[in-house]
Order: sequence, then C-alpha cells, then structure tokens
Amino acid sequence: MSPIAIIDPFSGIAGDMMLGALLEVGLDPEWLRALPARLGLDGVEVRIQRVLRAGIACTKVDFDIPPQPHGRHIKKIREMVAAAGVPDAVRERADATFTSIAEAEGEIHGVGPEKVHLHEVGAVDAILDVVGSVWGLQLLGVDKVYCGPIVVGDGTVKAAHGILPVPAPATLKLLEGHVIRPGPEGAGELVTPTGAALVRALSCGPAPASYTPLRSGYGAGTKEFANRANALRITLAEPALLGGVVVESLTQLATDIDDMDGEALSALSDVLRDEGALDVVLLATQMKKGRPGTRVEVLCAPSSADRIEHVLFLHSSSIGVRRSSVERHALPREEWTVLVQGEAVRMKRVTLPGGGTRTKPEYDDVRRLAARLGRSLRDVSAEALEVAERLGIPSVTSPAAKATPASNH
Repeated sequence: MSPIAIIDPFSGIAGDMMLGALLEVGLDPEWLRALPARLGLDGVEVRIQRVLRAGIACTKVDFDIPPQPHGRHIKKIREMVAAAGVPDAVRERADATFTSIAEAEGEIHGVGPEKVHLHEVGAVDAILDVVGSVWGLQLLGVDKVYCGPIVVGDGTVKAAHGILPVPAPATLKLLEGHVIRPGPEGAGELVTPTGAALVRALSCGPAPASYTPLRSGYGAGTKEFANRANALRITLAEPALLGGVVVESLTQLATDIDDMDGEALSALSDVLRDEGALDVVLLATQMKKGRPGTRVEVLCAPSSADRIEHVLFLHSSSIGVRRSSVERHALPREEWTVLVQGEAVRMKRVTLPGGGTRTKPEYDDVRRLAARLGRSLRDVSAEALEVAERLGIPSVTSPAAKATPASNH
C-alpha cells in the first residue's frame, strides 16, 4: 500500500520548508541539487544544511541564484516545466499549483490569470519549491497528502504591491476551505503564497483519524524564534485499516437539473473531474410538476469542495447545491507502471478483505495503446496483465498465494 504524507504546519508553511522536510523523510539530496539544471536554471546552486530550530534538528534548503527576471507570467513558467521533461502527473500538479496562484492574484487585482505577473511566486526559488515538492512526493511513492490546521502568523508583510495584512490577500484566498489559526503574536508572515498554493493543490483534507507513522522529518523556516521551532513537519504513514478497508472522510455535492441536455451534462462531468472531483455520477430523477431531471452527485476532498461547488454553479444551470459529509470505505490500493510494446501502462492492484488481491490495467492507458497498435482493448489489457504477472504482480491471488512485486518499473 502506498504511503500517505501528513503535513503539520504548526509554524506555517513555505516551499523551502516543504523541501527540507521531504529530504528528512527520504528524498535524495543529489536529485534536488540537480533539479535547477534540469529546469534550465543555469548557475543556481542548492545549499542543504542541518540546523536547529528551538532544539529540533531540521533540514534547511537555500538557493544561491544569479540575477534573474523579476517574476514571470504563468505561460513562461509552464514552458519551463514542460521543457524539463517531468512526468505528466508532476507537470499537471505543478501547473495546478501555479494556476491557483495566478487565479488568486488575478481575482484580488481584478485581472485574468494569464495577465498576472507573478512576482514572488514567479521567482526561481518558488519555481524550484513547487516542482521539487510535487516531484519529490511522487519519487517517495506518496499516494495522498493531508494537511493539519495551518498557523498563519500575524501583523503585516511587505510585498510587491505594498504593505499587506497577514495572511496576504492572495494567500488567504488560496487557503479557503482549510482550517487556519492566526498568530502567534509577533510571528509575522508564516505562510507564503507558494506554501498556500502547495496546500491547495496537494491536500486531500485533514489528516485521517488514525494511521501508522513510518518516518517523520522537519524542514526549517528562515526565521528563528526563541521559544518555539519554526519548522514544518511531514510524516509518511500507512493509512489505518478498519476491517480491511481504508476509511476516508469526503464531501458530497448534489444538485438536481431539468434544463440541460445530455451533451452539456457530459461536458459538465468532464470539467468537474478535471477540477479534482473524485467521482461524478448522473442519476435520473423526477422534479417538480413531474418533470424528468438529472441529479448530479459529486464526491470530492473536503478541501476542494468550495472550488468544485463554484465550478458546478459556473458550468451548470443549478441554482442550489446540497452539501454533506460522507464516509468512504475503500480497498487499499497500489499502483505500478509496466512497459507494454514500449509504452507505459499503469497497473492498479487492490487488496481484498482477507488478503487476496485483484489487479487491472488503467483503462485510459490501454485505450491509448490499443489505438496506436490497432488492436482490441481486450488484447492489450491481457498483454499488460501478462507483463505484470512476469514482474510478480499477480492479477488475482488468494490469501495463501499472495505475492510481492519483484520490481516497480
């Protein structure tokens, strides 16, 4: 079962703190030192050192950066990340992080996100913070990220547009839907726009009620306080199982619609999934005066409920959305990637109650490969399962025959 990551921002969160904590829980320092060159950021040096914050040993990450443009537009940042050849999932999540910043800044300043000139966040260190954090989590095999209450600081901060209250307007916008705590007194800014955007893009919501810690580490912030540690803690953990299943707290959004056609409802479902909905279901229902209608039910992480509700209002004719908290029981799952005819196909394996397993290839990957090869979905799926079997990933096992994967390709 893939580990989860639990972020504990008891003294705020910033990109460099995130990187330091990831190094503490197993991210390769040499990989991070090589990241600037991979992103085409010549001359940038990565300094990694062990420091103390109120008696706690932490890892501090700093970047020595030669003169650079003062900020960048999001289009330029996307081009840099695309040119680095990062994995698709990392590129998409990093893009979501930068896009959320541009949208927040644009809303605050009354301009479109594509016109926003990202000052602090478009700088080299912020780009490295975002790409390094998102990619680093993938390299550590993290399946999901959760975040505890976020301490945001107090007072004011000097930004490109002048003196702003803490948290800064765009930072507060990015933190909508998350539990925050002002203070402590005299702390100043503890959450940067980059840190807030990483929480927004990565977090599935509050930490599970129970879990098994595997490793923990602390990433140091720049400020030093006399009586408390200015650090970010990350814990890698295994989700606790209840009766062989993972218990998750999620949010369900529901609305009934009677004036949208099938094509529009299908498009709405695609938009909601693109925005991070875990599941979208369309159900036939009967509305007032006996009119036939469609109930749209959306399952999502609590932290993304506000954003997805906004999308639901924007892209549908709904004038009201019901919201409820639900508990989902899910089978533990793992994911591998195998090569079939030279192309990557993701394989998902779930562990059944009692210890057996069931494996199947990802449909989108099978469909793409079948179209390229001119073969049926069934043939490509069967070949993927054969490759997985050779690697020790059984398609079906009983508890007595349970196997351990030989490698993760």
